[in-house]
Amino acid sequence: MRLAGFGDAELDRVRAAVAGAEECTAGEIVTYLVGECDTYPEATWRAAAIGGLAGLATAAALHDLLGWWGGLLLLWSAVPALLGAGAGALLARWPAIRRALVAPRELERRVTSRAEAAFLEEEVFATRDRSGILIFLALFEHRAVILGDRGIYRVVAPEEWRGLVEALVAGIRAGRAADALVAAVEACGRLLEERGVALRPGDTDELADSPRIRER
Repeated sequence: MRLAGFGDAELDRVRAAVAGAEECTAGEIVTYLVGECDTYPEATWRAAAIGGLAGLATAAALHDLLGWWGGLLLLWSAVPALLGAGAGALLARWPAIRRALVAPRELERRVTSRAEAAFLEEEVFATRDRSGILIFLALFEHRAVILGDRGIYRVVAPEEWRGLVEALVAGIRAGRAADALVAAVEACGRLLEERGVALRPGDTDELADSPRIRER
């Protein structure tokens, strides 16, 4: 599966960044990319409703301006509304429009829920020292989440990831998601090393370095 901005070269860079970060720390970094966290059907319905109202408003404006109604009143009320609703539904296929039709709080909720599911799905918790960490990117939503296991949160408070998350989001919006992800992985490795999440004798690579990719 391919996601925009993540070809083989970009995925190899992310994989190498994870391997490099884990050479200096016991942290186990998992990168996880999704095209979108939900289909957001409500966005289509909202666009259709707005388009339908715009169609009716256009028909009414033509009548007021031109004094022209013509034909059956039912057609003048139904056809513009249907055409407008159809046009609105088509426009909702554009990512930027569809995203704008979903409340930011709802986007945040669904991305967080999907990231938590990914944490369990990839068993980021299943490490010897509970030192797993998930870096999650939701490309359609322009959101990122970083979740650490118990061993990570002993030394890094959740709010300390805010700067990395903001940089990831800025990278997604600028079309540089791969660059931002590589930088975040490297910064994460440095931070864990600074906080003493050190390698121990017998340390092994418990979680695969390759990015996980999902359409949804």
